[in-house]
Amino acid sequence: MVKKKFGKGSRVCRRCGTHGALIRQYDLLVCRRCFREVAQKIGFKKCG
Repeated sequence: MVKKKFGKGSRVCRRCGTHGALIRQYDLLVCRRCFREVAQKIGFKKCG
């Protein structure tokens, strides 16, 4: 199997391994579902 170098399939969530809905900003590389679980632990706050 050839490793993908670009596109959605080239990146995976660091926690669960999924390819979809990744948050790449700030080099997080976690999916949105995992992000909701760990956001407060890593210093993000809810606004509004």
